[in-house]
Amino acid sequence: MEIRFRLMNNKLPFYHLVRKSNLENIPSPLLIMVHGYGSNEKDLFSFSRAIPEHITIISLRGDIEIQNNGYAWYNISLDFNGNKSYDIKKAHESRDKIVKCIDQCKEMYNIDNKNITLMGFSQGSMLVNAVALSFPEKVNNIISLSGAFDPNIIEISEIKSLKKLSFYVSHGTQDEILPFELSKQSLKILDQNDVNYIFEEYPIGHGVSPDNFKSMLKWMNEKINSPL
Repeated sequence: MEIRFRLMNNKLPFYHLVRKSNLENIPSPLLIMVHGYGSNEKDLFSFSRAIPEHITIISLRGDIEIQNNGYAWYNISLDFNGNKSYDIKKAHESRDKIVKCIDQCKEMYNIDNKNITLMGFSQGSMLVNAVALSFPEKVNNIISLSGAFDPNIIEISEIKSLKKLSFYVSHGTQDEILPFELSKQSLKILDQNDVNYIFEEYPIGHGVSPDNFKSMLKWMNEKINSPL
């Protein structure tokens, strides 16, 4: 198993970490990780120790530095009343760059085109949700952790194309960063378009509990089968 840091100059539009598949001469499943606001590519990549080695893992880093070793995909602002706003144009740009990453990973690695999974946390979750619903032909499975479905960055594709998608969605009932009810209500976009998903809630804040992690891995292992 090879793990090494790759820079932007290798074709991908984001700095990233990669763990290559241990398969030889066989197309491998691809898992692309998209971290949350203020984090970095090492965060979700820490999950890789528990993820089967036949899966190629790419963990992306947002291109906006907001603090020491903390990055974002688009800026979020607060006004004097505590109301949030964000850069929708940049959110669209980041969404489209993630789509470009999928295409370029297919060129760079021996990837199974029918076995592509996106994983996102918080802001990253909103982006992977938007990628999947806007470009369903690019992806198969989506792991959406502590996020929501934001209609401002989703351009629904034809309904027929959405049928092949599978979502694992989870959220903490005590989340004060991105409220549980907001996340749950946003699921209506999946219901309205008859998209396959499971939704799990956990008695935690803005994060992933051990039980949540275990359930996510079980779902992922069922969806991402080894070609051997």
